[in-house]
Amino acid sequence: MKTGILKSREGRSVWVTGDLYTFKTTGDETGGKFALIEGLVPPGGGPPPHRHTREDEAFYVLDGELAFHADGQSFTAGPGSWITLAKGSLHGFRNESQDFARILICVTPAGIDKFFMEIGRPAVEGDEGPCQPTPEEIQKLLDTAPRYGLEVHLPGH
Repeated sequence: MKTGILKSREGRSVWVTGDLYTFKTTGDETGGKFALIEGLVPPGGGPPPHRHTREDEAFYVLDGELAFHADGQSFTAGPGSWITLAKGSLHGFRNESQDFARILICVTPAGIDKFFMEIGRPAVEGDEGPCQPTPEEIQKLLDTAPRYGLEVHLPGH
């Protein structure tokens, strides 16, 4: 790992399921130990229910509110909330507000960062967002997820 700084909104960014994910550090930079990703979740945004079979995941809410559903529990998480999800947890979240939510996502060990990079649409300067996924991008997500130990639970799939 190198000493360095990435300022707010800096780092490689990709659109995944309509959310903008910016990589603060990746597994390549941490020897695979962890990845830290900043997420910008638009109103109505958030991933479908899914399960990680390889990594634990934690979220820190910076701005806004998200409705989480995890292992049969439902709760709302606002600024300053810390959410931990153990490997194998069936979970998802949704921004049910009219404002963007901003979160930090920590996964350990790393790996999901490579999944996001593989399936995500690169963000370019001037993107107005949110960048809604196409049917082809959803299919790519479903086809690629098993290689990363992810189970995605989409209605009708």
